[in-house]
Amino acid sequence: MPTAAPDHLRLENVTMAFGERRVFENLSCSFPAGEISVILGGSGSGKSTILRLIGGLITPVSGRILVDGQDISSLPESELRLVRNKLGMLFQGGALLDSLTVFENLALPLREHSDLDPDAVAAQVHERLAAVGLRDVDALLPNQLSGGMRKRVALARAIIMNPMILLCDEPFSGLDPISTRQVEDLLVDINRRRKITIVVVSHHVDSTMRMASRVMIVLPDGIVVGSRDELRNHADPRVQAFLTADRDSPAQDHAVEVLPGAFGA
Repeated sequence: MPTAAPDHLRLENVTMAFGERRVFENLSCSFPAGEISVILGGSGSGKSTILRLIGGLITPVSGRILVDGQDISSLPESELRLVRNKLGMLFQGGALLDSLTVFENLALPLREHSDLDPDAVAAQVHERLAAVGLRDVDALLPNQLSGGMRKRVALARAIIMNPMILLCDEPFSGLDPISTRQVEDLLVDINRRRKITIVVVSHHVDSTMRMASRVMIVLPDGIVVGSRDELRNHADPRVQAFLTADRDSPAQDHAVEVLPGAFGA
């Protein structure tokens, strides 16, 4: 019997509220190292709040949030920045800087947070762009990219600092079925080649059931966690309703070209 992967991220008895609105009450969940976990849930269920807690962007009312074994729930900002160096973030809208070219968007964090010389910065940028199947886009501005290309550039930037953990907030939002499958395939490839822990917040059931090692569904009265097969066979009718609602029609498989050596063997 295979040994379960150790937890890379863990929330323990977390209570979270915004003013009078209580989002979570004593929430406990974990995300295994080196695997893809997907969080599903309805609008306003608190899916993205979990990512913000892990990233230290918000502080819980109570409970512990462990990132790579370290409790970040009460860390000062100076120490929190060191923990954030382990994290990469793919934002829902990409969050690219519209006034900067693709190259400059990716080079900026390297220039701000590393001692690499210009040639090394350029090499890193091009390696990450190759990893998401993009070439000859250095001089383009974000508004000159298609939605799928913007998302892939944002993914390249999210991994530019070699994070141990990648947090993805609605990575398929606004994408057509072909672009959705491309981004999905890239996340799976990044996970397989780099052994990176990936946590995805999504409402895209089809992609979830193709890519996730562990699925967490946020329900009004708690969470349900399991493998894809465990959730397919779950007795709770709300789980079955969630997994079968608004299923996408099958899309053709258009793989993204990942250039040789982008992540190593």
